[in-house]
Amino acid sequence: MAYIILNKNNFFNNLDIIANRTKSVDKVALVLKDNAYGHGLLEISSMAKEYGIKKAVVRTSKEARSIEAFFDYILVLADIPTLSSDKIRYTINDLRSIDKFPKGTKVELKVDSGMHRNGITISEMKDAFLKIKEAGLVLEAVFTHHRSADELTSEWFWQRENFKTAKERSKVLASEFGFGELRFHSCNSAALFRESNFDEDMARVGIAAYGCMDLPQALATEGLKPVLSLYATKNSSRVLNTYQRVGYGGDGEILADCIVSNYDFGYGDGFLRVCATNGYETPHGIKLVGRISMDNSTFMSDKDELLIFDDASVIAKYAKTISYEVLTSLKSEISREIR
Repeated sequence: MAYIILNKNNFFNNLDIIANRTKSVDKVALVLKDNAYGHGLLEISSMAKEYGIKKAVVRTSKEARSIEAFFDYILVLADIPTLSSDKIRYTINDLRSIDKFPKGTKVELKVDSGMHRNGITISEMKDAFLKIKEAGLVLEAVFTHHRSADELTSEWFWQRENFKTAKERSKVLASEFGFGELRFHSCNSAALFRESNFDEDMARVGIAAYGCMDLPQALATEGLKPVLSLYATKNSSRVLNTYQRVGYGGDGEILADCIVSNYDFGYGDGFLRVCATNGYETPHGIKLVGRISMDNSTFMSDKDELLIFDDASVIAKYAKTISYEVLTSLKSEISREIR
């Protein structure tokens, strides 16, 4: 069966680089949503705990519950709680959602500083603080999300200025409505690596921790290493003659006599079909032949095991997409092993 290897040394190397930028490992909040970007939620959580990461960010309550033993603090980005927890905080993304949170829930208020996706507007902040107070919620933090930190535009700068305004208003409103001292955070991976003097309470770091962050050359950081490698095992082999064709539609034309083999990794497992259209080759230069099938794909190889990819950023270029999509497409049923 196809399987995934997670490189602990590479993961710890990335966390070293990130903690150096945040100036403290305690300020690193590891983003683990969507099965830890396809790496495996429990596997990455166990390594993060071993390293000393105490904060995590997930999408759902279910994810949060499954990793509660690994972290002291967990932020849920997009769910409404049904049970309270000392460790788990929930995000308020919209004024109208505040009444849905049970009394006593620890919450963090998301402010729309310019992405225009989730979060209240800065003009709604006073209404939000009032509603949070009336609902009996425990407001602990205010945060935002950058839309263009990974691009060479001015947008990162004006969003950062907008959030500075939101932070100042939050401090005044917290005093007015009797909340305690608030925490603030805005940096995703790209924003953290653009900051020259990080000074917030934490950074929500995802793709950088997994070693697949793509930034323009002027913004690029050195030293990050991919954590995930995917291998497939051989189902069958055959000798094909010149001009025979492989797979659905006969798309894979053989130009010289050779051996081809089928491997147990297909689009049903997360191997994006467009890779075949764009002439994918493995890190060792072994060519993919014909269309990718649901459960297998064909390569010009006779190896019993084949390294399909060890850097999602590279295969993403063949798929005309981003490393995030490649990684999160990997099915949770694929076995993952830490080495």
